[in-house]
Amino acid sequence: MLGLGARPSALPVAARGRERTTGVRVQDTQTVAGAAAEAARAARRREQRGWYFYDWAISVYSTSVLTVFLGPYLTSVAKAAADAEGFVHPLGLPVRAGSFFAYTVSASLLLSVLAMPAASALVDRTGRKKPLLGCCAYTGAAATTGLFFLGGDRYLLGGALLIVSNASFVVAMMLYNSYLPQIAGPDERDAVSSRGWAFGYAAGSLVLVLDLALYAGHDAVGVSQGTAVRICLATAGLWWGCFALIPLRRLRDRPTPGAGTGRHQLRETLRDMRRHPLTLAFLLAYLVYNDGIQTVITQASVFGSEELGLDQTTLIVAVLLVQVLAATGALLMGRLARTYGARRTILASLVAWTLTIAAGYFLPARAPVWFFALAAAIGLVLGGSQALSRSLFSHLIPRGKEAEYFSAYEMSDRGVSWLGPLVFGVAYQLTGSYRDAIVSLVAFFALGFVLLARVPVRRAIAAAGNPVPDRI
Repeated sequence: MLGLGARPSALPVAARGRERTTGVRVQDTQTVAGAAAEAARAARRREQRGWYFYDWAISVYSTSVLTVFLGPYLTSVAKAAADAEGFVHPLGLPVRAGSFFAYTVSASLLLSVLAMPAASALVDRTGRKKPLLGCCAYTGAAATTGLFFLGGDRYLLGGALLIVSNASFVVAMMLYNSYLPQIAGPDERDAVSSRGWAFGYAAGSLVLVLDLALYAGHDAVGVSQGTAVRICLATAGLWWGCFALIPLRRLRDRPTPGAGTGRHQLRETLRDMRRHPLTLAFLLAYLVYNDGIQTVITQASVFGSEELGLDQTTLIVAVLLVQVLAATGALLMGRLARTYGARRTILASLVAWTLTIAAGYFLPARAPVWFFALAAAIGLVLGGSQALSRSLFSHLIPRGKEAEYFSAYEMSDRGVSWLGPLVFGVAYQLTGSYRDAIVSLVAFFALGFVLLARVPVRRAIAAAGNPVPDRI
């Protein structure tokens, strides 16, 4: 009886020992899993911060080169080379000197249309995105730095360097944007994308302050006004190259399965996109309204200097105002998107764009205050409309197709934005009026609104196989 009674008393002790052992093992497993999850979150945050720095690196090119200095300066160089009727003759074609910059921007974007599909196919086939991003970044940075040698009547040199730098800029932005769905979950993409734009506008603002100091005080430092402009152009290239090192160190390649040639991959991409017609519908809407946005960015300084008779200092201050308000606007519209959804917020921004550009037609000449008011209105909607469009599109991409789909997005973003500068240049070529040229852009925003309003975004996200956020 005692022996029989001893066994039952021993079994619970062993069982309790096993319970304690099992409990320790479960607790250890949970601790290891929690530590691994925290390490993964820390790695993702580090990668996101590195990603922001490419916006910091590249936005100075977009701001100082494309938006402020190169348009008016290259136009003045082209006018110095023009004949008695005001025409230059690149490739033997008669072109108004005032249209040369717009046509060159259009040509650079057409070149990027040819380069982006090949680049995206290569990346999705090999997974080697970061080396190609570095190659494009440093090619563009070198060409931008070379603008220091633009002067006299060397308008063809300026045009060639603009084509190389801007095409490199566009392809690099396609690769950079394609990281977004890889480094941010569906519910955080609006915020991450908006922070990236805000980072970029902060960098643009900082460098514009330095550019303004150099330009306004060029006599004090012993350089001519033209030399000050060329220094500002070249330093944008140096800035781009220096700060591109940070994302190139922190971003990582993710292998993607694939085989075949780039041409075969491109055919597969186009075939796959036809299976997602709602994604294509969004791209069409974005192509139209973003064409207007990009044309305003590149041609605003030419409009201000040539049509409104504003000096370069006024233009720099106006663009600086745009940068400051665009950073604020990007964050504000990111918050509005969390309440009202990204699609509704973008639609509201397109209404604001339409009214703002229409008002630009009536601006009086040599009246900086009104130009500043126009710049403020543009700044408040610029960053948010771009950031939210990027994050909204990231929800519409099937998993594993990021680079090739963002190639199509970048074609809509800048690669097919040759039409706006072309329309702007042709309008000036035919009328000789930049007011007629600027008001022609209203059609892009109005049509883009109609097309985007017709896209059922929730159904498009579900059709791409992605989870639908609570607010979209």
